[in-house]
Amino acid sequence: MKIRKWMLTSTLLLSMTVPNAVQAAGTINLSTDKTTKYRVYQYNHVLMEFAAYKQAEAFAKGFTNSHVEEIGTRKWLWNNFPRYQVYQLDVTMPEWQFASLDEAIAEARKWTNASVRDLQSTGWVWNNYPRYQVYQNEITLDSWKFITLNDAVAEAKKWGGAHIIDLNSNQWIWDNISSEEKKSLRAGKTLYKVYQGTFSADNWEFASLEDAVNEALKWGNSTVTNKNTKKTVYSNLKSYKVFQNDTFLQDFASLDEASDFARQWGHSSIFKEGRKIWNNYASYQVLQNTALIGEFKTLPDALSYSVQYSNASIQTLDHRLLWDNFKKLQVWGWNGVAGGDAIKTHVNNTVGLDIDSPSYFELSDAAGNLKDNSDADTVKWLQKNGYTVYPLVSNQFSSTLTTQFLADSAAQDKFVQALVDRSVQLGIPGINVDFESIAGTDRNAFTTFIAKLTAYAHLHNLVVSIDLPRGSVKWNYLSAFDHEKLGSLVDYVVIMAYDQYYRSSTSAGSVAGLPWTDGGIQEFLSYGIPRDKLILGIPYYVREWKLDAAGALQSNRTLLMKDIPSLLASKTTTQTWDKTFEQYRIEYQEGGFTYVFWMEDEATVKARLDMAKKYDIAGVAAWRLGYDQAELWKLILQNK
Repeated sequence: MKIRKWMLTSTLLLSMTVPNAVQAAGTINLSTDKTTKYRVYQYNHVLMEFAAYKQAEAFAKGFTNSHVEEIGTRKWLWNNFPRYQVYQLDVTMPEWQFASLDEAIAEARKWTNASVRDLQSTGWVWNNYPRYQVYQNEITLDSWKFITLNDAVAEAKKWGGAHIIDLNSNQWIWDNISSEEKKSLRAGKTLYKVYQGTFSADNWEFASLEDAVNEALKWGNSTVTNKNTKKTVYSNLKSYKVFQNDTFLQDFASLDEASDFARQWGHSSIFKEGRKIWNNYASYQVLQNTALIGEFKTLPDALSYSVQYSNASIQTLDHRLLWDNFKKLQVWGWNGVAGGDAIKTHVNNTVGLDIDSPSYFELSDAAGNLKDNSDADTVKWLQKNGYTVYPLVSNQFSSTLTTQFLADSAAQDKFVQALVDRSVQLGIPGINVDFESIAGTDRNAFTTFIAKLTAYAHLHNLVVSIDLPRGSVKWNYLSAFDHEKLGSLVDYVVIMAYDQYYRSSTSAGSVAGLPWTDGGIQEFLSYGIPRDKLILGIPYYVREWKLDAAGALQSNRTLLMKDIPSLLASKTTTQTWDKTFEQYRIEYQEGGFTYVFWMEDEATVKARLDMAKKYDIAGVAAWRLGYDQAELWKLILQNK
């Protein structure tokens, strides 16, 4: 952030001092509080933020698996996560989730071997697994499986020589074969042989299938085989296997027996033919990073537990993330002003902003007096609305003043104590140091001052961040900023990755070309500054250059990002891609002069967000709030 930008042109001076002028004339009365208080998610993905709860809820209702959170507390206020889920064997689908049991059952009835799980309980609340199977002699069909005995009998009566097997007991429970027919069958040649595994006894051969079945029922895991066809025509296998976690407990021939047994054990499951068809696991798993740390039957219980841990997440049994507090990019924004109404207007224009930095503190003189423009009510308002407040601390950008100050240890002590004490009094968690225009000869003295300030601030649990110019490793040793040492002292280092081409440049160029910005991150990393300390500064302005007919530079001015669309609409411009800066070069003619600037828009902001993610740094910072359009913040919110 560079408050010296105020002096660049009369136009910019006017635009930046208007808020203070308005404050002098009277307090701005906002007709409505536009501060976003509610955030809408689908699963764990942010969709939008709203000032009014009803708007947030109405928006969330347009999405499945959505919820509304209170920003700041992350308290859930509304959700439409399903209560019931339908499975066919071990398969489920996103569209098989329902709010009511009736809806779930209606869907499940469309499928065979279906079940309905209550996601806030364990196990099934409904299933249509078949209980009875109809046979005509040895023949059966998939369509001859039934839930009720009456339905099975109704089908069996259509066929001669039919019988019904109870699939829970594997018993032969009904047939329409007469006594005379059964007597005749038993008098014939033996056709069926009973096996237990590969073993069979001499007296396990029967002419009657019913007799073979009844014998097989005496032996666990038995089968009946047709001696002529070698095909298995009946099975008494214990095909339902119960596990606790990965440990096998027992197997059963009956699904009912298996489920009754499994319910006695925590975290148990039933497998059939290698497919997990039943379990009593809690529906919601809490993880820290990738480690499972808790399981819960209800979302509220999972939430209350997970918020106690960093990098925690809640997922369903099918590994769908519902919520997380994973590290996301921090989004900082500087106000450039101290007035409360202007600050509120700034933040009300944003969504996704985490840290606000009002211009509250300034080195007043070489004696170390603190100029305090802070406002406790504004701080409370910001904190109430979920923003962390790190006020900016500046040095008037005066080289002479700073040299005198850094030469006086007592003045530094006075300034540090006043600054920290006032910060503690305000209840803010940290400060943002922005000392600029410092002489290179003050390099060591400035580092010593920052060490003193940070040590005293840390004693009072204050976070210290510092803004450092992008600069270059090639000549960093000549500058006032020892990036390596300063980075080891403070909690955050903000890379002022802008003014690649600045007011005094002798040629036209971008404020912050993307390759130059990328290189800046690499250089700051090369100083040994930890990734989780780095914040990438993003310019919300461009520099427009005025060239004469010969291409000679005449002047330049700062153009705010929010003013670019209206300028483009009012001029006849040409747009060309500049490979050097990886930005669009905008040019137009007026009054015999050529005007040119390099575009900053949603695309370049997203590119900078992507850079921050690529290098896994802590976040980004916008210079400055008030230069932006509201539409930009939706992109930031969804990509932070």
